Amino acid sequence: MFRKKEKLEYKEYIKTFGPAIVLIIIGFIITYQFVSPAPPKHLVIATGSPEGAYYTYGNAYSKLLAREGITLEVKTTAGSVENLKLLEAETGGVDIALLQGGMRSLAKTKNMASLASLYFEPVWIFHQTALSLKRFSDLKGLRVAVGLEGSGTKVLAMQLLGLNGITSENTQILSYGGSKAIDMLLNNNIDVAILVTTHRSAYIQKLLKSRSVKAMEIERAEAYALLYHYLNILKLPEGVLDFERNIPSQDLALIAPATQLVARTDLHPALINLLLQVAEEVHEGGGVFEKAGEFPTPKYLDFELSEEAEQFYKSGPGFLQHYLPFWMAIFLKRMAIMLLPLLGLLYPFFKFLPLIYRWRMRSRIYRWYQKLDDIDPDLQKKDFASHMDEYLAKLDKLEEKVSKISVPLAYAEDLYQFRLHIDMLRNRLHQIYEEKITASELVNKT
Repeated sequence: MFRKKEKLEYKEYIKTFGPAIVLIIIGFIITYQFVSPAPPKHLVIATGSPEGAYYTYGNAYSKLLAREGITLEVKTTAGSVENLKLLEAETGGVDIALLQGGMRSLAKTKNMASLASLYFEPVWIFHQTALSLKRFSDLKGLRVAVGLEGSGTKVLAMQLLGLNGITSENTQILSYGGSKAIDMLLNNNIDVAILVTTHRSAYIQKLLKSRSVKAMEIERAEAYALLYHYLNILKLPEGVLDFERNIPSQDLALIAPATQLVARTDLHPALINLLLQVAEEVHEGGGVFEKAGEFPTPKYLDFELSEEAEQFYKSGPGFLQHYLPFWMAIFLKRMAIMLLPLLGLLYPFFKFLPLIYRWRMRSRIYRWYQKLDDIDPDLQKKDFASHMDEYLAKLDKLEEKVSKISVPLAYAEDLYQFRLHIDMLRNRLHQIYEEKITASELVNKT
């Protein structure tokens, strides 16, 4: 009996709530069309040569992103100019790149947005110790390595040299950079090497410790910073890198652009938040030129700051991404976008579903009360007695039909209550019949 009732109740739930479930599924499908796609799990970042700081930082980002299920492919390049071209490329390009400050003037499209400045990259000018060099103009006529083609170093070096009247016509300008330029300088194959990189670079440390070369202080640093607004004035105090060996051996005034993290404007917003969290983890410790917590920062940018990055600097990564793993936070956020409009539409529907279900169950019983009203003696004519057998037969037939009605256990009380009313009416019929018979006999006796 109970199994039968449970089976019935299950079927009734399906009949009542099944259409609602179908509507919900259809609603999800329709709403899903308006939800932004999930973030990609593979990104490509343009960095620099394998020996440079850009490449080192790119690998650091890759390891941190791997914890969140994101594969970051680190692409080696000649430097910032090539990185810019890869960002602009419609096919075969990259999603994000590290760029040296001052690259905006070379941009040909507007499909890029800055996410952050990460650290300062000083302009280093190393030369043979035997040479007495104090200004850029002193480099005229020498053998000068200005960085690789496609690098930001060469672009900036040529701007500074050109400002001082130094060109390929009066000076031997060589497109060498990185370890090759350093080896040539240490082997006295060139006179000067211009490098733009962080003080953490291994080859900068190597050159600062060398006795055969020395770093040139940049005079008129303030003038350069005024002419090129992306340049910042830095000071490297005597002995700060190595007190025991007194490296550097004197205070150095330097100029420096800031390294920027730049992305395509179509990069998924959720990845921007994640990238900035990774950048914080890598760069917030600071360095000789950067205070702890100063970077990453929305300052010193070439390109317009992305809206998502601006929101990140104002209020952080957001509640979900702050407390939950990346993919779980993204899933919940996307589901919320789908659920909110659906709840607004389906709430009234769900509110009335229990009432509809209740009405359906009770209507199975209550519709039979009309039959009782038809038999009720109070509503019949005075010749009731002659129709007694007919009424009783109707009640028996009604009771037989009602006994076949099945309802969930929650509504069984209403069913038994109705059957009790049938018995009450039957008893009343018998009572009225007996009273009329008795009254008729009395009349006959008198």
